[in-house]
Amino acid sequence: MTPVFFKKRPAGQTPFRIIIMLSAWGFALVVASFLFLALGLVLDEMLGTSPKFMLAMLFLAIIGCLIELYQEVREIIKKEGEDPFSRRRK
Repeated sequence: MTPVFFKKRPAGQTPFRIIIMLSAWGFALVVASFLFLALGLVLDEMLGTSPKFMLAMLFLAIIGCLIELYQEVREIIKKEGEDPFSRRRK
């Protein structure tokens, strides 16, 4: 039995790389929120609806980023071979 620290990882799947990829989602969430917020503000000004499109676009950006982040984490877990969602509970 080999120790845990000698386990071979697939190329490009170092823990540092995984942490950097997941932390980049924070930046993506902020950028997407501001872009969709600005787009909603422009739509509100054009159509005369006060905060409706602005709030809808903000929530759309946040929900979309969270869904993508969830899928990314599931992908990383599957590559590591430890998918806790596919295990059957006894």
